[in-house]
Amino acid sequence: MNILFVMYDQLRFDYLSCAGHPHLDTPNFDRVAAMGVRFDRAYCQSPVCGASRMSFYTGRYVHSHGASYNNYPLKVGETTLGDHLRPLGMEAVLIGKTHMSVDAAGMDRLGISRDGVIGARVAECGFDVWIRDDGLWAEGPGGFYDSRRSPYNAYLKARGYGGENPWHDHANSGVDPAGDIASGFLMKNAVLPAHVKEEDSETPWLTSRAIDFIEDRRGSGRPWLAHLSYIKPHWPYIVPAPYHAMFGPEHVLPAVRSPAELQDPHPVYGAFLNGTIGRAFHRDEVRAAVIPAYMGLVKQCDDQLGRLLDYLEESGQLADTMIVLTSDHGDYLGDHWMGEKDLFHDPSVRVPMIVVDPRPEAHATRGTVSTALVESIDLAATFIEAAGGTVPGHVVEGRSLLPLLRGEDVAWRAAAISEYDYSASPVATLLGLEPKDCRLMMVATERWKMVHAEGGFRPMLFDLASDPRELRDLGDDPEHAAVIAEMYGHLNRWARRMSQRTAISDAEIAARRGKSRRKGVLLGVWDESGASDEDLARYRGPAPPLPD
Repeated sequence: MNILFVMYDQLRFDYLSCAGHPHLDTPNFDRVAAMGVRFDRAYCQSPVCGASRMSFYTGRYVHSHGASYNNYPLKVGETTLGDHLRPLGMEAVLIGKTHMSVDAAGMDRLGISRDGVIGARVAECGFDVWIRDDGLWAEGPGGFYDSRRSPYNAYLKARGYGGENPWHDHANSGVDPAGDIASGFLMKNAVLPAHVKEEDSETPWLTSRAIDFIEDRRGSGRPWLAHLSYIKPHWPYIVPAPYHAMFGPEHVLPAVRSPAELQDPHPVYGAFLNGTIGRAFHRDEVRAAVIPAYMGLVKQCDDQLGRLLDYLEESGQLADTMIVLTSDHGDYLGDHWMGEKDLFHDPSVRVPMIVVDPRPEAHATRGTVSTALVESIDLAATFIEAAGGTVPGHVVEGRSLLPLLRGEDVAWRAAAISEYDYSASPVATLLGLEPKDCRLMMVATERWKMVHAEGGFRPMLFDLASDPRELRDLGDDPEHAAVIAEMYGHLNRWARRMSQRTAISDAEIAARRGKSRRKGVLLGVWDESGASDEDLARYRGPAPPLPD
């Protein structure tokens, strides 16, 4: 069995028709949901690209792997999907984005060459790269945001697109009435079609690269995990024709927000909602321009998913492929007076997750929806078990979803955890905090969601039963002190987990018990009655002579 692990960037959990969106028709996401299980309460481990992805790839919490923000290196020595799957005979291949930064200092310290196979894998989250493009080729007075070579830019240039940076000038910009570049970074231009042929835009381009890979491996007999990591529907919010005109302001759902949220908000939340991004999305004209473009990007993703599914079916590979659809985080789009991601309301931290296990054991759950509290780290455990391995619980902190896919009655986690390190953001400066205090931790149970804030701040608390849209923060309500204590109990149990002893498993430790006595270490023994003849065999006999 092969594994197609598809990740979309910044795709909200509720912008799919199978999740109830009233205007977006996503028949191919729905098609996958009908083939498997849609997990309706899946949470990413951090609502920011880099940290979230490192948790997907390691199966470990941000607290454990330490790459807690974009471009924070994943330290050398972290075990990733490729490290787990290759000993099981399965390739792990990247097609698209990782947002991973290499631990260059760690590689230099250990003398690991970037040119060798090991070095290349360490530098790419453990994947073998079919093609990598993080899709962030912004350029300003300080240079490019991402200084590596862009395969997508090279593709566009080879297709005859002009300019030094066709990623921006074509794929992520429109053209104004004067014939000038209308940058997608200016959100007013979201209403324009991107200045690129639809078939040459990022999502179709990456779909073609995935089909190239699968066709290359077809019939090889080597099972693979292909991480197809799309760049969209992440900003810049602009999409080529005809998708730019498929939706309009009439399809924009009312913002999930309340004036009460602006009144004496939690200090960290208040700093974010009053930041540049938050203030922009307070404006209805911004939402009216951006959200139709975002919906067009999602629709294009769905169409390209259909193209990929049709290829797998026509080539006879669909029945032998596990399919996973998910996202690294969501997008506020003006909900809760916020834009982008960063915090822990559902539009940001809750992600779509649909899993298809093609094997007969999963037939009973096809087309169902699970409300189990699922975390993104569960996918690493799922892939290891699906490949025939045993999940190393001392390394991988997630839980395999296979029992849920098989409909087994299994005890599941009582709380989900997510973390956010905002020490590199302007909010940290605004609040005057040291990096160690710029940390947030979310605990979500079936009914409650609490956010703990370091730095001496009170927690945030939401009652998901009476307030499912999370509009009323109860964190400073003394009547909910017992609930807050209960939630801190979940957080404290999580914080006490064994997470750093990754070099030796529990089973190995148990097997070592008592072995030191067999090696002659007799501690606490007073006389011969306290040890067996076998234990003392090496310690008996005539005393050897002293030297002359």
